[in-house]
Amino acid sequence: MIELNTATKHYDSFTAVDNVSFSVRTGEYFALLGPNGAGKTTIVKMLLDFTRPTSGSLSLNSISSTKAASRNAVGYLSENFRIPPYLTGWQYLQRCAELLDISRHDARDQCKRIVRLVGMEGREHTKANTYSKGMIQRFGLGAALIGNPKLLILDEPTEGLDPIGIRETRQLLESLKDQGMTIFLNSHLLSEVEKICHTVGIINHGKLLVKNSISAIVKDGDTLEDVFVRLVKG
Repeated sequence: MIELNTATKHYDSFTAVDNVSFSVRTGEYFALLGPNGAGKTTIVKMLLDFTRPTSGSLSLNSISSTKAASRNAVGYLSENFRIPPYLTGWQYLQRCAELLDISRHDARDQCKRIVRLVGMEGREHTKANTYSKGMIQRFGLGAALIGNPKLLILDEPTEGLDPIGIRETRQLLESLKDQGMTIFLNSHLLSEVEKICHTVGIINHGKLLVKNSISAIVKDGDTLEDVFVRLVKG
């Protein structure tokens, strides 16, 4: 579903991503981990063609990330997601559906289902300027699910959520496994990653340090956090 082949990104003299190669299979739950500035978001931007690699290549569903068709079945939640304050959550979801050319009838059905899935029933018709950060994040995840994508790319999806919201988001993501969803996740919550994901990649200073199953990386009484700190600190 996702393929990076020696992907490299330079910004003038700074190398944000350095010769990174890995793949994510269909149905796999994958987390890319790294400290701030490690290159995680740059990789997401290259996958979605917000920026292009200096060298190497990336593809989604066997289609080059430079082609719009590669994003036909992708849902995306950005870091620091926002909704225009004059829109309600419902209106925002509907506008996302319109951009995907979903019929009004189907959009209404999808919006009802998604509002329920993200736990925002009763607040969907109030304006976004009344929402907490966590409520906005829930609608952001809902917007990523519009159109029933095959791949979700989520950049810090639990940002701003309280412990109950984090648990509910984890349960939602776990339920999507049964639908064959593929998930590419950036997160600092290593304990949640360990519960949800099959495989992880750890990146630092633009270089991929490891990419493997969690069961292969975490052993002998360690936690994912232990492994992460050890690798990043060298």
